[in-house]
Amino acid sequence: MELIWNKASDNAEVLILAHGAGAAMDSEFMERMAELICESGVTVVRFEFDYMQQRRETGSRRPPDRQPKLLACWERVLDAVYEEVGRPLFIGGKSMGGRMATLLVAQSENEGRESPVPIKGVVCLGYPFYAAGKHDKPRIDHLQEINTPVLVMQGERDAMGGRETVGEYLLSPNVSIHWLADGNHDLKPRKVSGFSHEDHLQTSVVCIHEFCAAC
Repeated sequence: MELIWNKASDNAEVLILAHGAGAAMDSEFMERMAELICESGVTVVRFEFDYMQQRRETGSRRPPDRQPKLLACWERVLDAVYEEVGRPLFIGGKSMGGRMATLLVAQSENEGRESPVPIKGVVCLGYPFYAAGKHDKPRIDHLQEINTPVLVMQGERDAMGGRETVGEYLLSPNVSIHWLADGNHDLKPRKVSGFSHEDHLQTSVVCIHEFCAAC
């Protein structure tokens, strides 16, 4: 299992970030976020789900694995990183990667068991609240009762979770959504908004750093 580390100080908080459904752990978005978060004083660890690693090895474009296999991969990564650092972790990711992180935590809570790896909080970068065009099928059941703190950085015009629709959801008080003006699913705004993509990435990093400190 290959892990990419962006290491801050030895005693820094550690955040494991998973990639989204279509882009690898070293995509431009993932690279820049890891770099900025590390500069803020939080260590970042990146990994790839099995299907993405197979894409890299074979060159064939495989679809994402089903949820059980994605969660099993998450658990292996958690064990490996926890063995390395020996202290509670933050987890999260871009889109699908962040969603799987929330499901992993919620699954442990619903089963009434403590995870062998203590998780302090979850960070989601562009949460896929629903598939594009399918507002009537929200993916929020587990977010309505989750007890672990969750931070969602979300673009206001995200095609998988825009502000107008998501604002009507009744989510757990432990879920905090920070809205980025005119941002899309990659948190990128249009020029007319007066903001740049870098502005929103920098804002996200400030929020993530404060979230980790508060937890």
